[in-house]
Amino acid sequence: QVQLVESGGGLVQPGGSLRLSCAASGIIFRTYIMGWYRQAPGKQRESVASISSSGYMDYTDSVKGRFTISRDNTKNTVYLQMNNLKPEDTAVYYCNARHTLSRAASWGQGTQVTVSS
Repeated sequence: QVQLVESGGGLVQPGGSLRLSCAASGIIFRTYIMGWYRQAPGKQRESVASISSSGYMDYTDSVKGRFTISRDNTKNTVYLQMNNLKPEDTAVYYCNARHTLSRAASWGQGTQVTVSS
C-alpha cells in the first residue's frame, strides 16, 4: 500500500522560507516521478514542481528561482525548498507519486502553508 506523508508546512512571513518533506513507503521509490502540487481556497489544484527518477526537474513559472525540488532515493523522500515566499503561495501542498510506466498516481494528505505578516 502506497503511503505518502508530508511534513514541514506552517505559517511564515512574506520573504521567509520553508522546507517541505514527503516520505514515501510501499513503492519502489526510484521508479516514480515525484511531484508537489498545491491548492489554494477556491482554486484548482496545480502542479508546482516535479522531479524524475533521473533527477530532471520541472517547475511552474510562478515559483521558478524561488523553489527547489530534490529527492533522496536512499531515504525514499522528496523535498521542496521554498524561499522568498509570497502570500500567493498560501495553499495546501500535496505530495504526488506517479509511476514512470503505468502512470498510476498516489497522493499524500497535504500540508498547509500560510504566508502572512
